[in-house]
This record gives sequence, C-alpha cells and structure tokens, in this order.
Amino acid sequence: MKASFHKYILNFKQPSGTSRGVLLKKETWFLIIQENDKIGIGECGLFRGLSFDDELDYSDKLQWVCNNIHLGKDVLWESLREWPSIQFGIEQAFLSFESNNPLILFPSRFTDGQQAIPINGLIWMGEPAFMKEQIDQKINQGFNCIKLKIGALDFDKELDLIRYIRSHFSPEMIEIRVDANGGFNSSNALFKINQLAEYKIHSIEQPIKQKQYDSMADLCLKTSLPIALDEELIGVINYSDKENLLQKIRPQYIILKPSLVGGLKGSEEWIKIAEKLNIAWWITSALESNIGLNAIAQWTYTLENKMPQGLGTGGLFTNNFESQLYVQNGHLWVDSKKEISIESLLNQISFK
Repeated sequence: MKASFHKYILNFKQPSGTSRGVLLKKETWFLIIQENDKIGIGECGLFRGLSFDDELDYSDKLQWVCNNIHLGKDVLWESLREWPSIQFGIEQAFLSFESNNPLILFPSRFTDGQQAIPINGLIWMGEPAFMKEQIDQKINQGFNCIKLKIGALDFDKELDLIRYIRSHFSPEMIEIRVDANGGFNSSNALFKINQLAEYKIHSIEQPIKQKQYDSMADLCLKTSLPIALDEELIGVINYSDKENLLQKIRPQYIILKPSLVGGLKGSEEWIKIAEKLNIAWWITSALESNIGLNAIAQWTYTLENKMPQGLGTGGLFTNNFESQLYVQNGHLWVDSKKEISIESLLNQISFK
C-alpha cells in the first residue's frame, strides 16, 4: 500500500462573511491510498484560524502519515489525537479504499437516493439587505430551518432581520437557529439572549468565546434560549476531558464538526457522552469540498438524528468537485443515477 497527499484551494463564488472576517478561499488537503487497482480518498478539512491542528508543519505530518500508512487506520488515528482533520482524512481514505465504490463509504437508503437528510439553510453575514435576500431565497427553496450567523452587525439590525422572519412565518413554519461564533461577551450575553428568545429561536451557538468555562456554565444554567456548544469542543481531545467539559457546562446541545473534533470516531465519543448527560446534538460540516461533505452526509444519515443537520450544499465554491449530492426542499439528497469516476476527481486535484 502506498499513500500520497495533495493540497487544494477552494475558491468562494462570492466573499462569505463570518465573525472572523470575510472568506475568499479555503485550503484543504487530500490523502490518497493505493494498492494494486484499489484506491481510497479522504479529505483533511483544515480550517485555518479555527482548526486545532492549524500548524505550519501540517504537510510534514501528512508526509509522516504517508510514510506510515502500513500501520493502518486505528493505529494512525490514535497517534494523531492532536491532528483532528487528518484523523478524519484517514478514516475516509480507508473507508473509501475498503468499499466496492470508493465514493460510497456508508451504503444506505440515503446513498440509494431513497431517503434524504433535513438540513438548515445557512445565512451568511453581510449587510442587512444581503442577509434579507438570502433569507427570502432559502425560504423560497423550501427550507423550514434557517441558521443566521450573528455577532458582526449592529445587534439591533440583527434583531430586525429575525423580526422580519417572524412577521411572516411562525415558529411552526420556520425554525430559526442563530450562531454568534463567540461574538457576545460574558457581561451582555444573557441580556442579548433574552432579547432573542422573544422571537422563539430554536437555539444559539457559542454565544461567548470558548474556554470561559464558568461563564458558559452560568449562561447555560440561566438561559431563556437553548445554548449549543460549537467552538468550545475544538481542541478537547481526550475522552475524560470531553466528559469533564460537558459535565461542567451542561449545555442544551452540542454541535459536531468531524473535521474539527477528530473525525467520525472523535464525534462519536462526544455523542456517547452527550447522550449519557441528556444533551442533544447535531452534525455540521465545516466548508469541506464535496468529497468531505459526501463522507459526512453518508455517516450522518446512519446516526438517525431527525433534527435538521448543518450540512453544506456544495454550492459555495467555483472549483468544487462533481457530486451526487443535491438539495431539494430543504433536504440533502443523493442522485444515485449520476455516475462519478474516482479518476476524474483525482485528475482535478492533480493526482499523478
């Protein structure tokens, strides 16, 4: 068995606003394993500025993986606890390699095109008019769950956008989730959460920056709006530390991004602990290409979580890869009749 890795830059169709700034490009890496005529591909979804493994020697670690690919998936995964995006790439590559079809990692009624996954429609930060345009577009596309990124605009303007949605759609018609990306501070977070709660919001993600454990625990205790931990989970790599974090903060939800929390196995550790503590959860992608999104979606379906998931649609980038995934009426589907060759994907990432 031999392995190689390849860097790929995804280009956004239009600048995408977050509380960390405007995104124009997204770096990602691919791990390819080969033996005879068998091929496996996995995406290491590094997220510069957010990933725990955002290190200058990232490519050196991938080279180490390639040099030691003979150790196998389990040994490599355990050796890479501090490199969660590479853990996920390894999991995908081996699942892909072991499958009859390298793009079908988890055969199911989802991959057969028989069932779909409900997802939220993501509204990117921007001027109020731009955000309103996105809201109208998502609702017209049949989404009944909308997620707004907040924390960058004037808060009153953000409330106006939420008020706009509620003036046209009841909570039974449209579920609203908001993601503050740590944009509030501990002194004003509860006041702002109480204002948001007036509009029957489903939940708020990461109201304050991570690692303010006492403040976050206090918020989760006093909140009038369910709180979901997101960034808080990044960099917590040992099982006992995960358990201690959730026992201390006691959030209402956790949100799992496999590329940021140790892939499928790392996410499943969080799920096991959360369910023991009666904490609900859902899965979110993290701007992976269609290759990584494909893997996350197939795995997510097997978890049988009926809530709308935070899965991307693959439509953000100008140079994404061909995919069987498509969105219809707020659900992610697989077009099982559409054939995609692994060779075409490898050619696109300049695999030789």
